[in-house]
Amino acid sequence: MASVSKRGRYWRAQIVRRGYPPQYRTFDTRAEAEAWSRTMESEMDRGIFVSRVESEKTTLAEALQRYEREISAGKAHPAQDHQRIRHWLRQDLAHYFLANLRGADFAKYRDDRLAAGRAANTVRLELALVSHMFEIARKEWGMEGLMNPLKNIRKPSGSNERDRRLRAGEYDRLLQALSESDNPWVRPAFDLAIETSLRQGMLIALRWDWIDLSRQVVWIPAQHRQHGNKGVPPALPLSLKAVAVLRSLPRSTDGRVFPTTQNAVVCVWKKTLKRLGIVGLRWHDLRHEAASRLFEKGLNPMEVASITGHKTLNMLRRYTHLQPDALARTFPERGSRFRSGLEALQPRFLEIMRRWHGSPRCWFANAQSQGSSSLPSRSSHVAYS
Repeated sequence: MASVSKRGRYWRAQIVRRGYPPQYRTFDTRAEAEAWSRTMESEMDRGIFVSRVESEKTTLAEALQRYEREISAGKAHPAQDHQRIRHWLRQDLAHYFLANLRGADFAKYRDDRLAAGRAANTVRLELALVSHMFEIARKEWGMEGLMNPLKNIRKPSGSNERDRRLRAGEYDRLLQALSESDNPWVRPAFDLAIETSLRQGMLIALRWDWIDLSRQVVWIPAQHRQHGNKGVPPALPLSLKAVAVLRSLPRSTDGRVFPTTQNAVVCVWKKTLKRLGIVGLRWHDLRHEAASRLFEKGLNPMEVASITGHKTLNMLRRYTHLQPDALARTFPERGSRFRSGLEALQPRFLEIMRRWHGSPRCWFANAQSQGSSSLPSRSSHVAYS
């Protein structure tokens, strides 16, 4: 049964009914308290009541902090989640109770972030984290009555496909500038990024005990391979240049190939690009450069994918940007290989035709005098020696 009483300046609604947890809520006016009481009692009468107490007293900030402790901490690589949660905790929406958040609030956040110049994929991932948090709260934290306000709003489209590769002269300029930096590990890391196609994090994590220079292979332990689209192959073949770069490096006492941090490499990289006036180039674009160079060397898609770690040909396509002039240079070589193949097949072809019709001079004469019956039929069988 519902009761409404005045407590100072506010009106307090209370519902106590057998089989349901007590429900309490405070309102500014009596009319609001009575309307809420009628709604709750109607849901109880129809058997669809779900308690909203937990979601009405939990803020978005509190829920995100719990998500960070219980969900993000269990992920293989939680750093990106931590970064996005820190961002959300600085927003005004973090102070709202979960039950009071609406889709319009997050739609406005989306539009404001896009208008501020943030990448569409960045905003999409920020919204995806909060959406997953709402689903966890609804399914596992006792907030069954909580609706996910992000479920029906429009999400920004995925990331735009990049096609940036090193342009003429950029490789030499970068190599020279990185050689002059205070961090001696950035230049060899730059070369190996192009030769191995490894992502920056995996590249900096390389250890000497994974590398067999005599066999030109890097054996990557299972716990470091990651999963999904971030995966790397268990065995990574090394080019001769990659082997030469590795042989030139001194061995560190801690077993790491690059005894530096990922952040230190990024700082040197960005400063170098700014000093050289190179625009639109990111470190991750070196992975695009690596995949494209592998194709230009003549490797087929399966061979390239076994090096880059791409799981699908569509994703491999996104990382491949072949230069027209490089393709043009392969035409004479391919034509030569095709002619060589035909020349190798010609003796066998002549032998087969002799078995059918004698000398080559008689082929068309026989065909004209005897009709189509002199030509080999689909059912003819020739035994190859």
